[in-house]
Amino acid sequence: MTDDNGLAVVLCGHGTRHADGAAEFRAVAEQVRARLPRFRVDYGFLELSAPLLSDALETLAAAGVRRIVVIPCMLFAAGHAKTDIPDLLRAFEAGHPGIEIIYGRVFGVDPSLLLAAGDRIGQALEAAGPGVPRDETLLLVLGRGSSDPDANADLAKIMRLLWEGLGFGWGEVGYFDVTFPHLEPAIDHAARLGYRRIVVFPYLLFTGVLVRRLRQTLEAAALRHPEVAFVEASYLNDHPGVIGVFAARIEQALAGDTAMNCRLCRYRTDILAFERPGGHDDHDHDHDHDHDHDDHDHPDAGGHDHGQHANHGHSHGPGHPFADHPNGPGSARRWRDGG
Repeated sequence: MTDDNGLAVVLCGHGTRHADGAAEFRAVAEQVRARLPRFRVDYGFLELSAPLLSDALETLAAAGVRRIVVIPCMLFAAGHAKTDIPDLLRAFEAGHPGIEIIYGRVFGVDPSLLLAAGDRIGQALEAAGPGVPRDETLLLVLGRGSSDPDANADLAKIMRLLWEGLGFGWGEVGYFDVTFPHLEPAIDHAARLGYRRIVVFPYLLFTGVLVRRLRQTLEAAALRHPEVAFVEASYLNDHPGVIGVFAARIEQALAGDTAMNCRLCRYRTDILAFERPGGHDDHDHDHDHDHDHDDHDHPDAGGHDHGQHANHGHSHGPGHPFADHPNGPGSARRWRDGG
């Protein structure tokens, strides 16, 4: 059902080739729907999974809905949230006069998510058992990685807040793709710092190929560094704090609180080596994706095939300015190839 004003909500996930990850997103959407029964709460994916966001919007339009709140269900504001989804929504509005789209905010650095992350880390430590105090334990927080330095900085901030808030001896950050330090170098670097135990926390909403790659990488790292105890914490998934942030972003959108922090947006402001012409409308980005580059056709220098759900039409930009840095984005391929 919709509320008295004919309003419905669409939760927009990224999409994944991993069936379990898509199922987890759908399950969370059901929990949000149960928490806000006065609204019709639907969902759609930007790519890779069905239904696509565009299909979800068409379904609502056909049902006579005139106001649609779209929530980007993404942890940080990077290319998808800043460019791809707004472009799709503008095109939809242009083709459907009389329908109002209200675009909400990404999750960002949120206290509820920090508490959820703390719980996931605490659960992992409890399962690992006593024996190593926290001041002899290093926390490694891993994020997707983006060509948007503002989004990468947000992950570093979250790592610092968790490090200090939970009392670990040290904290490090790493990224699965696009920027650096990459997953494998980040783990090896952390292992060389002399801490007896390393808690590895993937700051991700749902499972997917990144979680699978992390587990394989940790197994290999444990063989290279038998002196270190590696503890893997679970990703966020359906933690109550996550459900609360979903609901909060909907309420904030309805109240008109939809502005994202763009002070350090690479598309708006020159940020060190990320200077580029064109200003805020010249949005371009790299693979802020829930997939491994090896999971699809990937030409050496061009775009790539996202499969049957790749009709959203977003583009991929020139990438990281230090792609050839010894520990930079290209290092992931060298590590996987054994170089």
